[in-house]
Parts: sequence; structure tokens; C-alpha cells
Amino acid sequence: MNLFLLLLALFSVLPGSWARCFCKVTGSLDDCACDVETIDNFNNRNLFTKLQKLLSSDYFRFYKVNLNNPCPFWTDSGHCGLRDCAVKPCTANEVPEGLKSNSHKVKKNVIVLIVCDETRQALLEWNRHDDEADRFCMHDDEDSPHAQYVDLLLNPERYTGYKGPEAWQIWNSIYEENCFKPYTVQRPLNPLVSSSRKGFYRWLEGLCVEKRAFYRLVSGLHASINVHLSARYLLADSWFERKWGHNVTEFQLRFDEELTKGEGPKRLRNLYFLYLIELRALAKVLPFFERPSFNLYTGQPEQDRENKELLLGLLHMAKSFPLHFDETTLFAGDKKEAAKLKDDFKLTFKNISRIMDCVGCFKCRLWGKLQTQGLGTALKILFSEKQIETLPQSSSSKPSFQLNRQEIVSLFNLYVLFGY
Repeated sequence: MNLFLLLLALFSVLPGSWARCFCKVTGSLDDCACDVETIDNFNNRNLFTKLQKLLSSDYFRFYKVNLNNPCPFWTDSGHCGLRDCAVKPCTANEVPEGLKSNSHKVKKNVIVLIVCDETRQALLEWNRHDDEADRFCMHDDEDSPHAQYVDLLLNPERYTGYKGPEAWQIWNSIYEENCFKPYTVQRPLNPLVSSSRKGFYRWLEGLCVEKRAFYRLVSGLHASINVHLSARYLLADSWFERKWGHNVTEFQLRFDEELTKGEGPKRLRNLYFLYLIELRALAKVLPFFERPSFNLYTGQPEQDRENKELLLGLLHMAKSFPLHFDETTLFAGDKKEAAKLKDDFKLTFKNISRIMDCVGCFKCRLWGKLQTQGLGTALKILFSEKQIETLPQSSSSKPSFQLNRQEIVSLFNLYVLFGY
């Protein structure tokens, strides 16, 4: 079900005062020329069905990830032992041969061209440094023996039972230490401390537009996760049945205006803001995928061709959206100050992506890593306009802008979080 239709469905079963929560999520969005109604209509009519079909294909359903990285920030208290926290990795036979061989394609070419091992290693490190300079998040080493392919369709994001102090610690670290917020300002409804809403929003409204956008992206991502955990909730668990479905009570606890003291509608509006950023990135990255040299390679030529046609159709549709977010309003002004702010923005989001290795639930860790990489890829696209515009059409020239397969898979799977 589409996310926005899901919101409507959840609220349609609620009596009187409860329905007012969704009614608060209307009109123009802050720092944007767009409104909620335009987004709803565009997503429901034009994009969702095409995207669902694309993400069911082999290229987009298999994601390579290392779920065994240690937490870099605090001593890990152990992994979640709940059944639904587990992730089932793919066996070697389940992954299409084209995906496995394609991941080593570049390296084989490099080895043929370069004889000296030291020179080859230096070049690989140089290329890795070039890639890191453009990235907004940390990437797993795909060649690590601990990295495994996971079928995202067989390991969907849903409620696992992972909650309490350990889960709060993750989000507390993100909000308190990685959102440009001083410790003296407490965010509303922080489960670990008492807080004042007025003081928080005075601080937020006083921020520059870049830092305000950063907070709204993090809040929007958090809201997206909570919507989908409420939508795919374990409603019945017995020896003869496990039933997943919409948990309206859980949704109310997270988003109802009265129960959240006014925070719920703000969270949902930030979800729409995140959608705009993602939609803008899809529109801007079109030239990268339009190149004749680019293929969604799985080793199945007919399917690969059809998927590229479907992908380009979806991106052209995204480009036609009438009220795109204007990213030129970010990092403008004094060039030196803007460059410093952009570096801070990038380093802070990289830090958030590293926090995902501290999540104790493997299923939550999988989707947390994918979502932060997807958002990091969207940000990388937004601020690489010049490099994208000068992309060579031939594969013989080194492009000034690159996306690897993991970035592509995460980018489009982040977008599908706007529809279930």
C-alpha cells in the first residue's frame, strides 16, 4: 500500500478527534515552494506502481551489506535475540551470477593494465579517496569476507520487538550529538530527559537553513521508519499463525497530535520534506542513467534492457514534478563559510551512518544502513550538479561523477519507503 494512502487508511478508522492528526498535515512545507497535496497526488498517480515493479527485479532486490561491523562509539551489549530481528542472507546460488561477476569487473580491468602490485594498491586507495570525498555516508567494504548479499524482499522492514534503552540510545546519539544541537537545548519528548518544546523550536527556527534542513531530514527518516513499523506490525503470533498488519494504536502513540503534544504532525511534515529531497535527487541524476554505457547489469540481457527503460521512464516522470526543492538555497553566500558548512554537514551525516553499526537488531541494522546510505546518495547527487552535467557518454573516459551499485540500490529503496 502507498504510504500516503496508508496514512489515510489509518486515520479513516479513527473516531472524531483522532482524525484531526492527519488534517494537520496539509498546506505548504517550510523552506519549500511545495505543498503536501501536490506531493500526495504526484506520488499516488505517477510513481508508486512503476517503482514497485522496478524494485522487485534482481538488480534492486539484492543488497550487499556487512552486518558484523563492531560499534565504533560504545561497548556493544550484544545482539538482539528476538526471532524477528534475524536476517536471512542469500546463499551463493540465490544471487544472480551477473551481480557477483559485475562487482569484480573494474578490478579485473585494473589488474590487467597495471603490473606493479604497489602501484595497483596506490591507485585503488586513490580512487577510494576520490569516492570518499564526494560521499555523505560511510560504505561497507563489499570485498570483506563478512559482507553478504541479502534479498530485501525476503527481509522486509517491519516491527521486530527491538525497543527500550538500547534503541533509545541509538536515536539519542543521533539527535543529541549529530544534529548541530547544543546540550543545553532539549528536544521534545526525549524519553531520557525532561524537555521544553518552546526552547527547542526557538533554537531550531534560529538555525541557518542548512542545519534546519539537516534536522528535518533526520526527523523525516525517523518518521518513515515509525510509519512502516506501525504498518507491518505483528498482530498475532501463535503456533498456527503469524499475522502482520496495521497497528493503529502504535501509529497513534507516535503521531497523534494530542498524545505527542503536537509533535506527531511535525514529524509527518518532515517525512514529506525528506520525500522532496529524494524526488529532487532522482530528477537530477537522470543524465547519469541515460548514458548508453550504463546498464543495470544482472547477466539477463532482456530483463536488464526492460529495467533500464522502466528506470528512465520513472526518472523522467520525477523530473516533471512541478514544485521541486531548490537546493541552490543551501550552502550559498560566502564561499569559504559555505564550504566549511558543507564539510560539517557531510561529516555529521557520515557519523550517523556509522551509528547504524551500533544497532543491536540485525533487521533494523540492515534497513538503517540501507536508508542512511540511500539518503547519503541523494545528498551526494544534489550537490554534484556540475559533475553530472559534464559526464562523458563513453565508458572509455573516467566519469567525474560515479554511483556504485550499492548506492543505486539504496537510493531507490529509500524512495520506496514512501509507499507500502
